[in-house]
Amino acid sequence: MTNNKQQTAIDLFAEKTFNLIELMKSRYVNQEEFLDGMLKARNEAKAMHKEEITQAWKKGDGQFDKVSNIMSLEYYEKTYGGNDE
Repeated sequence: MTNNKQQTAIDLFAEKTFNLIELMKSRYVNQEEFLDGMLKARNEAKAMHKEEITQAWKKGDGQFDKVSNIMSLEYYEKTYGGNDE
């Protein structure tokens, strides 16, 4: 059986975290590089999650337009804290 599901923001963050931990354990990255990588992974996952919200809004609305896009972004910012990516 094949899995056609797309990677979620949580999957992405978990994968990047695991990879960074393995690199740090192997001493390929130091603590500062690890923390920088975690910050980048967090920001990438947040941006991906924001896009997931927009895509879900599109699928549920049927008529997705500029106003719907603004509403989905406002929802994201109100619910998850906004523009600190």
